Amino acid sequence: MIEASYDAMGRALLFDIDGTLADTDPLHLKAFNKVLGPHGHVFDHARFSRELQGFANVAIGERFLPHEAPERRALILDEKEEVFRTLVAGQIAPLPGLMALLDRADSAGIPMVAVTNAPRLNAELLLSGLGITHRFKALVIGAELPHGKPHPLPYQEGLRFVSARPETSIAFEDSRTGVQSATAAGIPTIGIRTSLSHADLVASGAVTSASAFDDPALLARLASVMTW
Repeated sequence: MIEASYDAMGRALLFDIDGTLADTDPLHLKAFNKVLGPHGHVFDHARFSRELQGFANVAIGERFLPHEAPERRALILDEKEEVFRTLVAGQIAPLPGLMALLDRADSAGIPMVAVTNAPRLNAELLLSGLGITHRFKALVIGAELPHGKPHPLPYQEGLRFVSARPETSIAFEDSRTGVQSATAAGIPTIGIRTSLSHADLVASGAVTSASAFDDPALLARLASVMTW
């Protein structure tokens, strides 16, 4: 995280990390199956996107490991995150158009914030692996707050840190819980279709969706809203 900066018009771009900055969901799916498989849970892509994607580990543990004590649930899901970090090491690539968008926002003086339900170690690994840690004025971790996504608090915190207004900002999300969190905070949200369809993302509250950050429709919308 670097020194905070502010935009005179109260604008900000807020990004989820997993599945938004980089398409990491297939590796999360593999890690969940390795760790939760012995407990009787096997996930395909559709089930992953419905029941795991975007949820905090506490909620996942309560749902899928109800027979375990809370301390044991935490250890099992910590193991899942270790498996994921091993899988993702050296395999982190940005979604198409991401770097150009970050360059443009920096040039326009629009602050950027990363907002995630992922553990801090994962978030820092991904941002570092992409070489973009320095781009973000804040890294908001849902598990470090009283409420994670889909509660609006993580995005409200992101806005607060850079003194941005929700209505003049934009969020980017790939999960139902993430879209719900950002829109509940009053932020127009663009769904990124790494895992979910346009219909799923819009049904969750996204104003539209895009295949990646070089999607012409996304770029046109940003140009009209950000006026850069």
